[in-house]
Amino acid sequence: MFSVRIQRCSGPIRLLVLIVICGTLISDTESSDYSEVLPDSFPSAPAEPLPEFQVEPEDAFIVKNRPVKLSCKAAPATQIYFKCNGEWVNQNDHVTKESLDQMTGLVMREVDISVSRTQVEELFGLEDYWCQCVAWSSAGTTKSRRAYVRISYLRKNFEQEPLGREVRLDQEVLLQCRPPEGIPPAEVDWLKNEELIDPSQDSNFLMTVDHDLIIKQARLSDTANYTCVARNVVAKRRSSTATLIVYVSGGWSSWTEWSECNAKCGRGWQRRTRSCTNPAPLNGGAFCEGPPFQRVTCTTLCPVDGGWTEWSKWSACGTECTHWRSRECQAPAPRNGGRHCVGSMMESKNCTEGLCVRTLGAGSSVAVYAGLVGALLLCVLLVLCVGVLAYRRHCRHLHVDITDSSSALTAAFHPGNYKPPRQDNPHLLHPSMPPDLTATAGTIRGPLYSLQQSTLDSPHKIPMTTSPLLDPMPTLKIKLYNSSTMSSLELPSSGGGGSDGEIMSLKMVGTMGGMRGGGDHYGHTLPREPGHSASATLGCLGGRLTIPNTGVSLLVPPGTIPQGKFYEMYLIINKWEKTTLPSEGSQTVLSPVVSCGPSGMVLGRPVVLTLPHCALLDSPDWSLTLKSQSHQGAWEEVLTVGEESLSTPCYLQLEEQSCHVLMEQLGTYGLVGQSAPPHPACKRLQLALFAPRAPCLSLDYSLRVYCIQDTPHALKEVLEVERSLGGVLLEDPKPLLFKDSYHNLRLSIHDIPHSHWRSKLLAKYQEIPFYHIWSGSQRPLHCTFSLERGSLAVSQLTCKICVRQVEGEGQIFQLHTDIQETLPPHSPLPSGSTCLPSSQVGSYAFRLPASIRQKICASLDAPSARGCDWRLLAHSLGFDRYLNYFATKPSPTGVLLDLWEACHQGDADLVSLATALEDMGKSEVLVVMTTDGDC
Repeated sequence: MFSVRIQRCSGPIRLLVLIVICGTLISDTESSDYSEVLPDSFPSAPAEPLPEFQVEPEDAFIVKNRPVKLSCKAAPATQIYFKCNGEWVNQNDHVTKESLDQMTGLVMREVDISVSRTQVEELFGLEDYWCQCVAWSSAGTTKSRRAYVRISYLRKNFEQEPLGREVRLDQEVLLQCRPPEGIPPAEVDWLKNEELIDPSQDSNFLMTVDHDLIIKQARLSDTANYTCVARNVVAKRRSSTATLIVYVSGGWSSWTEWSECNAKCGRGWQRRTRSCTNPAPLNGGAFCEGPPFQRVTCTTLCPVDGGWTEWSKWSACGTECTHWRSRECQAPAPRNGGRHCVGSMMESKNCTEGLCVRTLGAGSSVAVYAGLVGALLLCVLLVLCVGVLAYRRHCRHLHVDITDSSSALTAAFHPGNYKPPRQDNPHLLHPSMPPDLTATAGTIRGPLYSLQQSTLDSPHKIPMTTSPLLDPMPTLKIKLYNSSTMSSLELPSSGGGGSDGEIMSLKMVGTMGGMRGGGDHYGHTLPREPGHSASATLGCLGGRLTIPNTGVSLLVPPGTIPQGKFYEMYLIINKWEKTTLPSEGSQTVLSPVVSCGPSGMVLGRPVVLTLPHCALLDSPDWSLTLKSQSHQGAWEEVLTVGEESLSTPCYLQLEEQSCHVLMEQLGTYGLVGQSAPPHPACKRLQLALFAPRAPCLSLDYSLRVYCIQDTPHALKEVLEVERSLGGVLLEDPKPLLFKDSYHNLRLSIHDIPHSHWRSKLLAKYQEIPFYHIWSGSQRPLHCTFSLERGSLAVSQLTCKICVRQVEGEGQIFQLHTDIQETLPPHSPLPSGSTCLPSSQVGSYAFRLPASIRQKICASLDAPSARGCDWRLLAHSLGFDRYLNYFATKPSPTGVLLDLWEACHQGDADLVSLATALEDMGKSEVLVVMTTDGDC
């Protein structure tokens, strides 16, 4: 017999101990009773595995006073009990279910317990209330995951509610919402006019992880009441309603045609109108700025009714016994729509009061009619003679003789060698000089003025007294053309062309004078401002006009102007506020608008106009178009890159930051572009930061950030504006890529030392609308950050200014400055000593000597069966995008070399050209370049 004493212990443990002891006793008894019958060994039974949980308790929330139920299920399991916060749950609180797994034959146990709100609230400490399952089998124990039980709630007040706003059409909108505090955390939905917003159904809506609602581009249909709704297992809360109003600012329609003059006779008015309907203002949008109508004065010629002159005398009595008299409708003649005279022009009556008897025979009648015909022929002959005499007299007034070259162009016009001037023409040279019967006579059309008089006497006079052209030149013939569109002076000389100094000293003013004489030509009305224009008098040797620090230049190759003619050529960058921009629709202006002239000038070969541009050409996302402005001011497409044909009048060579236009018609040009689907294009912009010039004597301080195109001209214009405002550039401009994505440019200021400085900006950021930047129509664009310091003793300012395109790239200015310290002048533009001169005349404007140029053209112009001609040169230089343009020129190689001169204006390096010729195997030309040039 065995005596076993079991001490007081918990139920599960006591039961396990009894089972183990009983099993041992039975085993010993049976072994003793049947030891002689049973064999020494039996096959071993398979070991029972550890319990495995098929259902573990899950986290739960107590809603109000309702208890939560925790469940777990394991197999194989002899027992399962819950332990909560480290203590075993009473066995009576367990609800146990036992079953047998049909597949494995293992015993499965499932246990449930209930946790009340009181149990959770009675727990003290930082840890949440938790419960865990423990399962037993013969192999050991297994613990489940911890399940946490929390009391759920949702507070009533939102931490941040959405606010109503009025926004512009297509503007990005942010409605913020911070739900009330709660357990579990509240889920947020947005309602638009009490209807649920689903971003998957409308891609214009976006919900952030912070529960904010973003409207990417505000539409008119987005005008509504918006409500933020927060909910969890306890309750649902609604925010106050935010009213969003999407407004549309008005835009002007096109002008109507001018009305008829309201005065039928004399001075009156003409009127044209426009309406604010493109678009019309909606939802409180701003009305269009400017007048809805325009009127101009007009003068209507008064109608004059015709009146009869006096009757002429009666004619002689004729064979018909009648005589006649006539009158004309010339007192006055009807004009401007006036009525014609009423009545007959001729009157006849019997001249014998009926006493005349016709006795003449047939022979007499024939004689009379023959006499009348002879008289009529005589009258016609007299009229012709009078007309010829009048014409010759008129021609004598229009043609005058001028001296030959050796006498007329010697210094001070010494006496002698002059043809006698006609006394009836006061404009001839020195009427008192004796005649020279041996001089070679030249001709001049139009009035010629004394070369010793001031040019202020007449807008058509030409100052020649200070010109080196007054040196003796053999067999010189001078012709002066006076035109409202151009002026030229022919100086052909058999002794060779004039020097560059002679060309530069000749200043033609006839072009602008012709305008003052009544001409109306578009190109000549453009203002020429210092720093934005260049001009020079050029001849057959050509030259180059350059506007310093702008990247704009005009190359006039030799032979463009005919031999002996000289033109005052000009190059002007048009002010943005004084010209109509070439962009329309989704196009953007990529270059300055440039005028070159004189317009209407006949060119012997193409000139090269160089324009800077701000297009990013790393990827083929652009559709680029060159536009020209007509005399009426309308813009017309000249060419689209990649779509040239044989009828295209120009060729455009694109480089990374500039383009070169070969053209044969001077005028006003600009480069525009737009995105080529499916990818959006990018413009290169510059961000320039300016501040007031030190020292600052006020508490107020402002920082200005300009957003301009990445061209030298745009930066130069901003520097001039800031110089007039007393601003100073704080650091070099920063580049920014601006994408055609319809997103605005956002500027914000951060990290201001609030103990000494205060920002006057009420909003978190400022924005420049996308269209203002993309169209290029408003320049220069900038935002101002107004600051105020606490006292005059504060001088140090440290902050950051962030500039970025929404959903695009950005830049950060790290500012640390002393506002009382005078900063040294800072300009990213090159100094005056390093920039190119504004005009170069003759051979000085070209890097390639004329002799080398001629030999290269002679070697490559002729087609080669091996292809080693001008086409291979174009390929080597990268000018082979459209070879048909060069093929139509008399000398394709010469045009290619002109384009090479324009592309290498800054470096003027002959190595690239020599390398191309060397690759082509033109060793004979290389020898010439080595001997005649400085490669």
